[in-house]
Amino acid sequence: GRALLVLLLSATVSLLGGLIFGYELGIISGALLQLQTDFHLSCFKQEVLVSALLIGALLASLAGGILIDRYGRRRAILVSNLVLLVGSLILTLTRSFTSLVTGRMTVGFAISVSSMACCIYVSEMVAAHQRGLLVSLYEAGITVGILLSYALNYVFADVDEGWRYMFGLAIAPTAMQFLSILFLPVNPVKLSPWDSDCQKGLIQLQDTEDRAAAKQEPYKEKHYSFIDLFRSRDNMRRRTLVGLGLVLFQQFTGQPNVLGYASKIFHSVGFQSNSSAILASVGLGAIKVVATLIAMAFADRAGRRVLLMAGCVVMAISVTTIGLTSRIAPLAMARDCKAAADPSASHNLTQLTLTPVSSQTAVSPTLPALGAVKSQASPGFASTQSREVVPSSPLTQKRGLVGQAKQEAVQSTDPPSDGAPWAEHVVLNWITLLSMMAFVSAFSIGFGPMTWLVLSEIYPAGIRGRAFAFCNSFNWAANLLISLSFLDLIDAIGFSWVFLVYGLMGAMAVIFIYLFVPETKGQSLEEIDQQFSRKR
Repeated sequence: GRALLVLLLSATVSLLGGLIFGYELGIISGALLQLQTDFHLSCFKQEVLVSALLIGALLASLAGGILIDRYGRRRAILVSNLVLLVGSLILTLTRSFTSLVTGRMTVGFAISVSSMACCIYVSEMVAAHQRGLLVSLYEAGITVGILLSYALNYVFADVDEGWRYMFGLAIAPTAMQFLSILFLPVNPVKLSPWDSDCQKGLIQLQDTEDRAAAKQEPYKEKHYSFIDLFRSRDNMRRRTLVGLGLVLFQQFTGQPNVLGYASKIFHSVGFQSNSSAILASVGLGAIKVVATLIAMAFADRAGRRVLLMAGCVVMAISVTTIGLTSRIAPLAMARDCKAAADPSASHNLTQLTLTPVSSQTAVSPTLPALGAVKSQASPGFASTQSREVVPSSPLTQKRGLVGQAKQEAVQSTDPPSDGAPWAEHVVLNWITLLSMMAFVSAFSIGFGPMTWLVLSEIYPAGIRGRAFAFCNSFNWAANLLISLSFLDLIDAIGFSWVFLVYGLMGAMAVIFIYLFVPETKGQSLEEIDQQFSRKR
């Protein structure tokens, strides 16, 4: 009974940790639409506000590893929950832009520490044959959290100062995670060897033979310094290569841009009505959830290597296809931040008319829904928001000024059309849609959950927190670089070539995984450590 309780609580901690992470990443897109009108945010201030979470997360990646290794994983999660509560309260009660930025940095620091500590803690708490499932549950929580943020963006879109509710609701899952982990035992790795609840049968960390061998030769935790990550001792250099390779390829295959600019891409390829782009983006989110659940089911059966390689192959084919189709039907990506922030751009917005729904049926794969709100967020990307205006609501008209300006900026850059717009590219629109769905599914089966699962397994316990944090800092930095350079790259080499480069990076990732990433399914953390220590 106690073992089942620990298993359920571990699953709860993992799921809630991911849920909070995904929610905080996604909620800023809907909140930003209201904040830029309430606080009169310029283009630069919007970028600062969105980047604040990234800066906090990057700082946590640099300092959080020491906290996790020195004070334990459980305590690190508890501290991160308290910091997150403080950050959420600052955001909910704020009256100034400075405190908004401070609150988002605080939240970014907290979710980054929590993400690292949760994955490591859960991987050490459960049996080898359950580790893939429960660590992947964290990634499932992220996808659910992002979808939840979309839903709440819609619910509070027309509420005056609705952004306060959006930020404040993060307190509920944070408090639940805090209470859940209070009932879990201290991390077994930090206890004296084989004199813990694990040995007494509370958690089956290893099978019978492993436990018998361990009792004969007690487990001795080795001590490492940070510089050992780059030395040949216990083959640590190769482990660091594997960790950095996974997090960098995860970003350099274009994931932040494909997800973050999904609605923009849908607009550019011909899904012109706001509602169809909104629903297409939400549909991608739903596909991401389903694909992550599939990854959870197969992580401990098919193995990490198989899912990583299969995901990379599909991702490479998908982005290459998008690149090729965009050469036939060129895409136009607009820098719409200034159009949104410029007050003079709204003097004649009331004269704008919405495109009739009937004219969109030829190119829209989804049914439009009046008043739907598009919210598409990506770490490191000042997300775009657009919204259809409901004439009967003055507040909606107020909030919709910015969205209409952005939609006008996007659509004004579309290639000129004769007669029926985009009619000759209907097939290509569908190919692009299917390719994007395939990309999202492949990422959520491979790189999404498997990267963090492998990172939580390949390092020795004595340096696991610092090693995870070191790789995570490169993840955040690469994410920021890829997100911010997207439009500059399009200006330099063109949209299609950018996606073709992403396809090439995907092919290189397959080769890297085949050569360097070992299979860790069904092995205890000690066995994985020994496997790495022996191999050169």
